[in-house]
Amino acid sequence: MSRSPRASDVAARAGVSRSAVSRAFTEGASVAPDTRTRIMAAAEELGYRVNYLARSLKEAAPSKLVALVVSDMDHSLRARLVDLLARRLVARGFRPVLLPWSQGDDPHRVIDMMLNYNVSGAIVTSDTPPGEISQQCARFGVPLVLVNKAPVDARAARVVQDTASAGRMAAELLHEAGCRRVLYAGQTRASFTIDDRRRVFCAALDDLGMTLAGEVTGPSQNHAGGMVAAGRYLAAKDRVDGVHCANDFLALGFIDGLRHAGVPRRDWPAIVGCDDIAEASWPAYDLTTLRQDPELLSEACIEALATRIAHPNSLAETRTISVAAVRRGTTRKTDID
Repeated sequence: MSRSPRASDVAARAGVSRSAVSRAFTEGASVAPDTRTRIMAAAEELGYRVNYLARSLKEAAPSKLVALVVSDMDHSLRARLVDLLARRLVARGFRPVLLPWSQGDDPHRVIDMMLNYNVSGAIVTSDTPPGEISQQCARFGVPLVLVNKAPVDARAARVVQDTASAGRMAAELLHEAGCRRVLYAGQTRASFTIDDRRRVFCAALDDLGMTLAGEVTGPSQNHAGGMVAAGRYLAAKDRVDGVHCANDFLALGFIDGLRHAGVPRRDWPAIVGCDDIAEASWPAYDLTTLRQDPELLSEACIEALATRIAHPNSLAETRTISVAAVRRGTTRKTDID
């Protein structure tokens, strides 16, 4: 057969009607067990596979495709989260579709792909994609879950870090390490979660009798951004005894920036990151941080999406993911809460 096998070919081989083949490949449809067996055997012999996308477009039914809108995939926490989300979606019978987005990309291309392929839902996994993507999903009734993003619509579910606890914990870890005069190292671009945690962190410093000596930024919340932030800290020649970095990825760059400048380890300030990415525990960094569990985060996202699909017109909820302090060498502690 020079062309791909069709449902009609399976029907002819199995000696059944075309509609029987359709029912055999439709979850929950009624078909006699022996008929289903003949159909499946014929399909296997012919190499037939259902084109679910074509079926959904023809029938204007949900495709069971779920869009994962992602950016900053060089961040290991985000890569881990996307992997977990994809696996959990597959386990529930959905088909994940990765839609990468970077600064400067046209958001309408992402929006068009989701709407044209009639996705069953979408998960927006980072701060970076513009609000327009989320707003258009809400406008056209696409079940939507936002991860660590600001609210855009009452029907869009959100899964967010407990930034109030995280900000306080970061200040308390530095206070516990004996720090009294500290620095905040972040990124120049806005981030809903990071900016919210920073506000709580600064307020907690006042409560603990500590001083925020200043802030330095890199262009992004990654290793290169941390290197830039460390360079700006050293150039200012205003030494502090503690630093809270926006996330672990940036903190690793900050540490390497100190190393690159030849600062002896004994002269480093105490450093606290956030996320507990795998690299944070490497001996070269041994970074004290705040754990954001990607397993809990991914499970909450899938549960939230399932709820939105089942109840698309109900008001969506916000699920808050707790954090835990992880004490390592950069604050001269070695235990974990």
